[in-house]
Amino acid sequence: MRNRIKAALKEAVDGDDPTRTATLRLIDAALKDREHDLLSNSDEEGGKFPDQHVFELLSKMIAQREESARAYEEAGRLELAQREVDEIAVIREFLPKPLSEQEVMQAVDAAVAELGAKDLREMGSVIALLKARYPNRMDFSALGPLLRKRLTA
Repeated sequence: MRNRIKAALKEAVDGDDPTRTATLRLIDAALKDREHDLLSNSDEEGGKFPDQHVFELLSKMIAQREESARAYEEAGRLELAQREVDEIAVIREFLPKPLSEQEVMQAVDAAVAELGAKDLREMGSVIALLKARYPNRMDFSALGPLLRKRLTA
């Protein structure tokens, strides 16, 4: 993942795209900081920085920009809001493609069947299984009501 981001940064610099270049530089700097923190606090020497950490960081960066964009829109600063939206688009390129609504339903049905979940008490187990199988690919905050409906039906 890091190599993919570095290659995209090189292309953006060569292509003279200032927004893309600035966003990719921010991503690269944030990843270096996170990697340094994780590896310096780890007992392992020369450990590998997993893609999951990259996805978590990118998701946080998107959430920050969405919040900033809303604040800018409320303040009437539409040009700054648009810049945040443009940065979000660049960051999303490096996240896994989210599952479609139909794919989410199929994943939920498969997890419920696999675990033999029959009532709401088993909802946590189903969510844990889905988080392990589909990290960063579905909106787990929206999964609760869907799963409640599925387990009470």
